[in-house]
Amino acid sequence: MKICIYGAGAIGGYLGVQLALAGEDISLVARGPHLEAIRRDGLKLLIQGEERLARVLATDDPAALGPQDYVIITLKAHSVPHIVSAMQPLLGPDTAVVTAMNGVPWWYFYKLEGPWQDRTLESVDPGGGQWQHIGPQRAIGCVVYPACEVPKPGVIEHVSGDRFTVGEPSGEKTERAQALSRALIAGGFKAPVRRIRDEIWVKLWGNLCFNPISALTHATLDVIATEPGTRCIARAMMLEAQTIGERLGVRFGVDVDKRIDGAAAVGAHKTSMLQDLERGRPMEIDALVTAVQEMGRLVEVPTPNIDLVLALVQQRARIAGCY
Repeated sequence: MKICIYGAGAIGGYLGVQLALAGEDISLVARGPHLEAIRRDGLKLLIQGEERLARVLATDDPAALGPQDYVIITLKAHSVPHIVSAMQPLLGPDTAVVTAMNGVPWWYFYKLEGPWQDRTLESVDPGGGQWQHIGPQRAIGCVVYPACEVPKPGVIEHVSGDRFTVGEPSGEKTERAQALSRALIAGGFKAPVRRIRDEIWVKLWGNLCFNPISALTHATLDVIATEPGTRCIARAMMLEAQTIGERLGVRFGVDVDKRIDGAAAVGAHKTSMLQDLERGRPMEIDALVTAVQEMGRLVEVPTPNIDLVLALVQQRARIAGCY
C-alpha cells in the first residue's frame, strides 16, 4: 500500500521506519534539518538497544508524491488546519486520512447517531476547513500510545509503547480499517480495530486535566495525581468530561479514581503540554481542553472546573508565546 506519513517527527518517524522495513511503500513529509538528514542518511530508529535504518522517500512538497492509499497525519492537531491545502495532491478518490494525534478530532461528530450528527468543532476545525477539504468520509481515527523523541535530526528514539488503536467514525469494521490494522501489525505494532470514540475518550480523559495542570504547576504526573489539591481538581474536571462523553454515547470502562491512579503509576513524567511550554513550542490546548468545553456547551453540561483551568492555562500559554 502507498502510505504517506505527514509529519515525520517522533511518532511519524517511528511509524515510518517500522512500516518501511515491513515492506510498505512509505513516503514522508518533513521539513528543515530533519528532512535534510533523512535524505542524506536515511531515517534511523533507536529501539530495544538496536539501530534500525530505513531509506524512504522524504519531501517537503506533497505534490511530488501523488495520491496515496493512506495519509497518516502525525502532526499536533493545531497544525493540521494549516496543511489542508498542501495535502490535496495526496488525496485520490479512495484515500483514507488517519488522524494519529491527541485530543478531540475534527471529524468527531461524523456519523454520530443523535441530534449532534455532523456538527463541526470550531476549536479544532476553525471555519470547518478540514471537514470541507479533507472530508469526514476519508477519516479513520487513531489513538497513539507510544512515546518517542527526536534526539537529533534524522534519528527517532523509542521510549515506550507500541499500540496504535484504529477505528472508523461509524464504528464499522471496514476493510480499509482492517487493512490498515494488518499493515501496522506487520510493522510490529499492536493495532486493534475498536469503537474509536471510546478509545479517544480513555486517553483524552487524562490529557484534558493532567496536561493543563502540569503546565500551570510544573509538577509531574505522580505529584499531580497524588497531592490532594491537584488530584481533587483533576478528578472534578474528569467527572465533568465523563458526563459530556456519556451524553454523547461514550462507554467508560474504568472509574475515575482508577484512571487517576493509573496516571500516578506512570511516575515522574512531564506531560507533553509542560514539555512544550518549557521549550517554547505551541501547546495542544484546544484539542485537549477547549474542544471538551465546546462539546459541553453543545450538550448542555456545565463545566466550571474545566472552564477555570482552561482560562488559566490559555493565559499562561499566551504570556509564554505558546498559544
